[in-house]
Amino acid sequence: MPNLHLRDKLIAVAPMMAWTDRHCRFLHRLYSPSALLFTEMITSGALIHGKQTHQLDFDSSQHPVAVQFGGNNPTDLAVCAKLAQQWGYDEINLNVGCPSDRVQRGTFGACLMREPKLVAACIAAMIDAVDIPVTVKCRTGIKFKGADERYANAEFLLEFVDAVHAAGCERIYLHARNAILGGLTPAQNRDIPPLQPERGKMLKAEFPKLQLVINGGITIRQQALDYLEWADGVMIGRGAYHTPLLLSELHQDLNSPEFFVDEQNFLLQYKNYMLGQLAAGERLHTLVKHLLHSFNGRPGARRFRQTLSDHQRLKRGDSTIIDDALSHIFGAAA
Repeated sequence: MPNLHLRDKLIAVAPMMAWTDRHCRFLHRLYSPSALLFTEMITSGALIHGKQTHQLDFDSSQHPVAVQFGGNNPTDLAVCAKLAQQWGYDEINLNVGCPSDRVQRGTFGACLMREPKLVAACIAAMIDAVDIPVTVKCRTGIKFKGADERYANAEFLLEFVDAVHAAGCERIYLHARNAILGGLTPAQNRDIPPLQPERGKMLKAEFPKLQLVINGGITIRQQALDYLEWADGVMIGRGAYHTPLLLSELHQDLNSPEFFVDEQNFLLQYKNYMLGQLAAGERLHTLVKHLLHSFNGRPGARRFRQTLSDHQRLKRGDSTIIDDALSHIFGAAA
């Protein structure tokens, strides 16, 4: 039996640009039958004016899966929400947390936090357009040059969440750091601003009916379990990407203690998936890149990574690179 007080808690894998594509999600689903998987962020303009099939298609085995949108126009986001529902996604998420310069130039992501009424209007428009949940991912606050410091304080976070919750959003994914807009890279924004999980506790106390999912710096099982003592869920980014076994451990804790973790079988299933994708015209590099961080610290890991990084073999699409790499971890029988 799973731990009963954790039974209704959520484990999610954070949306990560260039990482959580459909291939990554196929791999993560092998490690966890239950985690909520996210797409990379898709901007509303790119979806409306671009190749929708390329951006939205996914394998049915990936359910439950959420799509994350970036945008600030309620009408456009409602159109995107309808498309997402038609494609079969289980949840729609609005990005109000990304601090990158590119996102800021589009006036969405973290900089949109300073306009709670606009975010609320975007949420309301999407909720009116679809029957699936519409959620928000945000920071604890934002700091940027020349801006009022109030955008970084706890009172502003309460104001922001009150607005989106009143608009119908029932789940917030809170990256428990302020976003510093200007002066820091996105990578630095993941590490330099201090974690403020106490603000998550504050939100949970102030909005007890709101589902609060905490995100930021979770890399080991016990961190996640500690957060789950008070939060409704945890969202894990690089910790899951670099150590997907973490997803298996948490699935056992929350859902199925008897879940058998057979990493060799997971990787062999992914190998078969890769072969199918290669036959359909996918590039080898886009498939193997999700394996490069696997087995860190384990015997054979260095040789595993070196084999998968052989540019000549990748360039010519040499699929035997997969077996050769796995043999360094599991032996020639792999």
